[in-house]
Amino acid sequence: MTMLRLITWISTALGRRQARVILHLIAGYFLVFAPTARRSSRSYLTRVLGQPAGIRHIYQHFLTFAATIHDRIYLLNNRFDLFDIHVHQPEVIDTALAAGQGVLLLGAHLGSFEVLRAVGRQHPDLCVVMVMYEQNAKRINAMLSAINPIAEQNIIPLGRMDSMIRVQEQLGKGALVGLLGDRSFGLEKMKSIAFLGDPALWPSGSFRMAAILRRPIFFMVGLHIGPGTYEIFFEQLADFTNVERDDREAVLRRAMEQYVTLLDKYCHIAPYNWFNFFDFWQ
Repeated sequence: MTMLRLITWISTALGRRQARVILHLIAGYFLVFAPTARRSSRSYLTRVLGQPAGIRHIYQHFLTFAATIHDRIYLLNNRFDLFDIHVHQPEVIDTALAAGQGVLLLGAHLGSFEVLRAVGRQHPDLCVVMVMYEQNAKRINAMLSAINPIAEQNIIPLGRMDSMIRVQEQLGKGALVGLLGDRSFGLEKMKSIAFLGDPALWPSGSFRMAAILRRPIFFMVGLHIGPGTYEIFFEQLADFTNVERDDREAVLRRAMEQYVTLLDKYCHIAPYNWFNFFDFWQ
């Protein structure tokens, strides 16, 4: 937290361009002193690039990750003037929100989910809520409070008795409720689906939540294209509104396969945006 507050102060005092010098130091540090992350980066990049990944590729991977974290400082301090954020197919979400029932958005550790919350903050009538496991929620809240203590934190922790009720309440208010669907931290059912050419295990919890709540669920990704530039994409995965119980598993399976297909697609579009620095195919 001390280092994060220091970096936040440097970023706000010196300005974004000058503070970006620090990112190169951070990327270099992880390149030298984080062997597990380095091996995982090389394994992923070799798959997505279709060629052996070298030090230059791994360095760019770490630098892109550092840049998205750094951008949070400015996004959380409402410095939207520093960014060029382009939203593709906003009508997909607008149509769903028009019904007044809220929308479930499923992202991944790909690009930045924070840019979605930034878009929400630019529209006072639109609430953006993040759903995550409780331990992660505490860490994220602590981190974001260090960046901006007065920033509103709309986070619902999973694993509590009232978690599902709180999600349902927010959807009833017409909120955008975001989840990340590429990691499992509990005992939820996993499904094996090929990703970048090799089988990987994927959690089904987010899709089951959509099925139980009988809601549509959409894919969302905010890709970091360059300094201060993000591209946000939305695509529908499934609509469980009128799905019968007997058909639920089949619809859920197709939605999960579509989710992984889209991750594959956008990883190829922006290969350095994948931020799972562990053996994802273990």
